[in-house]
Amino acid sequence: MTQYLVRRANVLVLGVLIAILALVGAATWERLNASRDARTWSRHSYQVLDTTKDLAIALRDAERGQRGYVLTGRAEYLGPYDVARDRLGLLQGELQKLTADNPAQQERIRALAPAIQHKLEELAQTLQARRDGGLEAALRIINGDAGRNHMREAETILATMLADEQRLLDERLVQNDARATWVRWMVIAGSVLAVLTLLWAARLLNQAWSRSYRTETEQRAVALRLRTTLDSLSQGVAVFGPDRKLANWNECFQVLLDLPKAMVRRGTTYGAFVEHTGEPGRPALETEDQVRHGSRNPREAVTYERENAEGHHLEIRRTPMPDGGFVLTISDMTKRAQAEGVLREAQKMQAIGQLTGGIAHDFNNLLQVILGNLEFIRAKLDGDARLQTRIERASWAAQRGATLTGQLLAFARKQPLAPSAIDLAATMPDLIPLLRRTLGETIDVRYVETVGLWPAMADAAQLESAVLNLALNARDAMPGGGRLTIELGNKVLDDDYVRRHAETVPGDYAMVAVSDTGHGMTPDIVKRVFEPFFTTKPDGKGTGLGLAMVFGFVKQSGGHVKIYSEPGEGTTVKLYLPRAVGAAAATGQRSGSPVDLPRGSGTILVVEDEAAVREIACAILADLGYRVLEAGDGEEGLRVFAANVATIDLLLTDVILPGKVRGRELAERVQALRPEVRIVFMSGYTENSIIHHGRVDDGVHLISKPFKREQLARKVAEVLGPAGAEMPEAANVVALRPVKGTGL
Repeated sequence: MTQYLVRRANVLVLGVLIAILALVGAATWERLNASRDARTWSRHSYQVLDTTKDLAIALRDAERGQRGYVLTGRAEYLGPYDVARDRLGLLQGELQKLTADNPAQQERIRALAPAIQHKLEELAQTLQARRDGGLEAALRIINGDAGRNHMREAETILATMLADEQRLLDERLVQNDARATWVRWMVIAGSVLAVLTLLWAARLLNQAWSRSYRTETEQRAVALRLRTTLDSLSQGVAVFGPDRKLANWNECFQVLLDLPKAMVRRGTTYGAFVEHTGEPGRPALETEDQVRHGSRNPREAVTYERENAEGHHLEIRRTPMPDGGFVLTISDMTKRAQAEGVLREAQKMQAIGQLTGGIAHDFNNLLQVILGNLEFIRAKLDGDARLQTRIERASWAAQRGATLTGQLLAFARKQPLAPSAIDLAATMPDLIPLLRRTLGETIDVRYVETVGLWPAMADAAQLESAVLNLALNARDAMPGGGRLTIELGNKVLDDDYVRRHAETVPGDYAMVAVSDTGHGMTPDIVKRVFEPFFTTKPDGKGTGLGLAMVFGFVKQSGGHVKIYSEPGEGTTVKLYLPRAVGAAAATGQRSGSPVDLPRGSGTILVVEDEAAVREIACAILADLGYRVLEAGDGEEGLRVFAANVATIDLLLTDVILPGKVRGRELAERVQALRPEVRIVFMSGYTENSIIHHGRVDDGVHLISKPFKREQLARKVAEVLGPAGAEMPEAANVVALRPVKGTGL
């Protein structure tokens, strides 16, 4: 009893010392992290200071180059002036990014931008006066107070920014020094305490080992640990002796083979387990003859796979032991099989995604040129019905090509979605009359909904397209007529359902079910029904992309698709869309009769690397009354914007541009210089620059190629608002290069 109390006291003392050491170590670690953060912020302050100084130097260099040219008239002075002028915009953008965490500095940068802009305008005006009117005209502008005041205002703001950032740097350096001193003392104290603790622990351990357990106690501990280890395994383990009788096992062995408890006991023969498991004539385990003669090398482990009555995929491994017995290890590989299936599907999706992504951009650009020119020509033709019909047929064919590309992108889950909360009870009934007209009188369309429907989070237009696709497939499955049922309801997918269906997340879902009474499908067809280009229709009757598009849209929306079908019994496709929580549901209304296209008088910069696409976009905008500037890439777009910074109202840019400046970076630089400039992106394939997880970033305006003349007009008018979408009487076209094709 005395030894027991001493041992308990030693353990208690050791525990207290370890706790103290852990507290000291945790405090030291926290201080080290704080010191590391302080050094990071100090480096950040140095970057802000250097950038601010570079900005001030660039402003002075621009003025120095301008003055040199004015006084001497020599063109070499314009070189430093041009370099400094170009650097000013870049340095302002970089400084704005660096001070994003400092509201005061951000406010100063916003105040600095107009001062620098006015100063640059004064410099440019002076240079022009020197070229046109000589030295005296330029000196009259220089001798005025405007340039000096703008320069003084800019230098004052820069000095304030430098002083404020220097103050922050000094504070951070002082804090860093204090933390470093504190950490040094804590490390010294912790080291001393650690040495003392280790010495004391060594003494306690030596005393504990001197009172080691007797042999019998050690054997019991080993047996207990072995039993605990076996029971903690997720695999079933059973040990059979040389006489083929059960010696040891764990609980998972009984569960995986679905054995009765009364059967799993010491001494049960291996043959009894063989007879009990599996189906008649197909046991889940090897027979005794297979155990005895099935392996060429009796010392080699044997692995085989079976499927139990519940459909679980089991991997069974028999490992021989030196005494003639063996160990059975049973692993449930169901999740691995599901994961492999998901991986195969992901690889297929990746391959199709790479294919569609590679062709979508170029193909949609070609379709944009075709559709844009056809729309432009159709707007100019009056009275010639035959030509109008020809143009409409060509437009339909081009639009069909765009639809096929969109379906491929939908299956590959790369289409840009704009999900919002949808009130299905309000929007879906509006679709029923359209379905009745589309499907014909031989199809009886019925609509069923549940009281208290949850709003769904999805793209309303894509959802309508998906339901229409399912309805058209149902019509083809009922050539002699039948019944189509659209059913809405609420569904909760629990953990048990998720375990049986890969790529499914538990939670609340709004369900849209489309059922038909058609000829149905066999299980083999059901397994392939969502594959792209797979179709059971005759040649020329279908592309095999309709259901693939539905599958891709639902998966990209975070939902789940389930299909039920039997030959002769019809088919039901259930779309589970995530429940919208905390958002107002949009009821959605169909557009009425078309109205006149909105016109405008603002200035638009169009940046597009494809000349033909840029040409037709500029022509459409010019025809609508806008003043148009154009550029072929991001670098050229920045130069055009810098030359017209005060007049441009909207930037229309392709997302994927050649060179170093992509569409998203171009938009950010433009808005850094003039935040009021509106941005519209256009693309047929957006990569990940403005699309994340299949959704357009908040606040981003995107028009997908190929777009129609009406779509471009309405998108530009929507983004510019009433101020930029007036009804002018004339239109102007201005470009860095002449805008081709405006006379189509």
